[in-house]
Amino acid sequence: MSDYNTTNTRLIIPGLQGLYAAVAPLTVLYMRVICGAAFMVHGFPKIMNPMGAVGMVEGLGFTPGWLWSPLLAGTEFLGGLLLVLGLLTRPAAVATSIVLCVTTYFHWVVQAEGFAGAEKSLLWLGLTLYFAAHGGGRLSLDRAWGKQF
Repeated sequence: MSDYNTTNTRLIIPGLQGLYAAVAPLTVLYMRVICGAAFMVHGFPKIMNPMGAVGMVEGLGFTPGWLWSPLLAGTEFLGGLLLVLGLLTRPAAVATSIVLCVTTYFHWVVQAEGFAGAEKSLLWLGLTLYFAAHGGGRLSLDRAWGKQF
C-alpha cells in the first residue's frame, strides 16, 4: 500500500512538501468514500429488490438473470460499503471495476451513445482501478488491520 510519500519528489517549491504529505491521505480517503458511496446509492434499490434487474441483465446477455441480478446488487452495494470503509479494498475495487466495464459497454455499444454515454462509467472506472492497484490508502481499515488482499 502506497503512503503517497513526497520526500523523493523534487518540488519547484520545496516548502510545499509538508502540505502535500499532509493532504495526500485525505484526498485518497475522499476519493474512496465518494466512490464507495456512489456505488451504495446505485446499489441500494437493487438490494431492496434483488430480482428487479433480471430483465436488464438478461438483456445484456447475462443469463440466468436470477443469478446475475442479485450479484449485481451485492457488488454495487456491498462493494461500495467496503470501499467506503477501506476494508478488502482491492477485491471490492476489482468487482466494481467489472461492473463499470459492463456499464461502459452498455452505454457505448448497446445504447450506441459512444464516449458521451460512457464517459461517467469511464471516470468511475479510473477511480476503482486506482484502488485495485494501490489499495485503500493510509486512512483505511485495511491499513488499521495491518493486512491487505
